[in-house]
Amino acid sequence: MGAVNPVNTVNTTVTAVTAVPAVDRVDRVPKQDRSRATRQRLLEAAVACLAEHGWAGSTVTVVAERAGVSRGAAQHHFPTREDLFTAAVEYVAEERSTALRALFPQGATADRRAVISALVDLYTGPLFRAALHLWVAASNEDQLRPRVTELEARVGRETHRIAVDLLAADESKPGARETVQGLLDMARGLGLANLLTDDGQRRERVVTQWAKLLEEALG
Repeated sequence: MGAVNPVNTVNTTVTAVTAVPAVDRVDRVPKQDRSRATRQRLLEAAVACLAEHGWAGSTVTVVAERAGVSRGAAQHHFPTREDLFTAAVEYVAEERSTALRALFPQGATADRRAVISALVDLYTGPLFRAALHLWVAASNEDQLRPRVTELEARVGRETHRIAVDLLAADESKPGARETVQGLLDMARGLGLANLLTDDGQRRERVVTQWAKLLEEALG
């Protein structure tokens, strides 16, 4: 029996093992990437449409057109309109929560005014406007109401957790939890006022006053 060439053995083995699977992997990865990209475009388009046109004007067809995909592709990812819009608001809420934490990478900070200002910003802009339209629609649509109620509770709990962490609030102290919740309720109210007019100067004064109140209440 002649000597075996180790180079030829390695080459033959690699070719035999990788030739077909490599093609499959190349085909699969772009499809997965395209699917994720399509889903993200749909979610972002849904929030934008809801903020601009409200619930009545935000159909799956309108969102699909804005996202640059077919209606069939949209329904592949989100079978119902309710699926699409609740997922969209939750997606952007999670993105904003991540961004809020990223502003304070070290966690709790001594600059509570900066935290309050960042929290107030959560309730201004397209996300809050989109969420508000979804809440109004849910108040009139039985099929949508339980999903939005659950979503709002989940988002509310996460926002409260972030606020407690960043403000270094000790919720074992009497009144601390209610103080943080009052801050978030105040921020939501400022967001509602901002829907009609951009009252930035008054908002800054309110934020400054709340910073003083929290220093006294939370220590």
